Amino acid sequence: MENLRIPLGDWVEAFVDFLGEVLGWLFDGIRTVLGTIYDGLDWVLTTPPFWAVILVFAALAWWVKGWKLAVGTAAGLFLIVLVDQWDAAMDTLALVLVASAIAIAISVPVGIWAARNEHVSRAVRPVLDFLQTMPAFVYLIPAIVFFGVGAVPGMIATILFALAPGVRLTELGIRGVDKEVVEAGHAFGATPGRILRQIQLPLALPSIMAGVNQVIMLSLSMVVIAGMVGAGGLGGEIVRALGRIDVGLGFEAGIAIVMLAMILDRLTSALANKGGGKSKARTSSNDEDADDEASESAPQAATA
Repeated sequence: MENLRIPLGDWVEAFVDFLGEVLGWLFDGIRTVLGTIYDGLDWVLTTPPFWAVILVFAALAWWVKGWKLAVGTAAGLFLIVLVDQWDAAMDTLALVLVASAIAIAISVPVGIWAARNEHVSRAVRPVLDFLQTMPAFVYLIPAIVFFGVGAVPGMIATILFALAPGVRLTELGIRGVDKEVVEAGHAFGATPGRILRQIQLPLALPSIMAGVNQVIMLSLSMVVIAGMVGAGGLGGEIVRALGRIDVGLGFEAGIAIVMLAMILDRLTSALANKGGGKSKARTSSNDEDADDEASESAPQAATA
């Protein structure tokens, strides 16, 4: 039985070494770009006084939902200040926002493509299964090999880990649009691109925003793992607490992660409801316009 062993690990290691030699310039460029974006966003979040950042997030919460969410957002962020985890929390927020934005920019177009092409859907499905079931720690090994130690490998591992729900829920939302509505668009001579922009995407927006929410939540769940490769932030604080067996520090960093997760979850959920309400209103107004056009054309047809 020992002779039946497949040297899969050796093959993968040789492939990773080959990629590092051939595409080293590309990985260096990606590391530079992601590092620059992360540093810039981190500077934006950490340079102003904490109360100014809290006011910005509270105003955003007021705009998307109302005063209750604004008060809750301000209270949650102020609690992070009180436990002395503000700078680490902003480092983590910058990492999560950059990784989530890239994951969403990849997953939504891939989900749309998979919804409109059955062959792409079949090809993407096993890849998503692989990304979702592979242990998150495994992503760190090639990320360190290609990008070194720091925030960038943590972001790369986070992007890979968080991609799948964005693709799946986008595809599900597009496929869930009523076929009769799409056929009506075709009947009126709309192009496939116009049907996608004006019919499918607005009606699938709640599902797409649910995917965005899941991407952000999964990105936050990778914070501690990213902290193990030098990403810093709250993940680094928890790793430090583990090394010292410091219960207090671990709890303070943990409660800060919980506050960030709750705030981002409520904000994205409120945005989904806000966008869904607008799309429904737009759809109903379009239906009313179509009814008006039909009623105007009926007397003309009768006269003819």
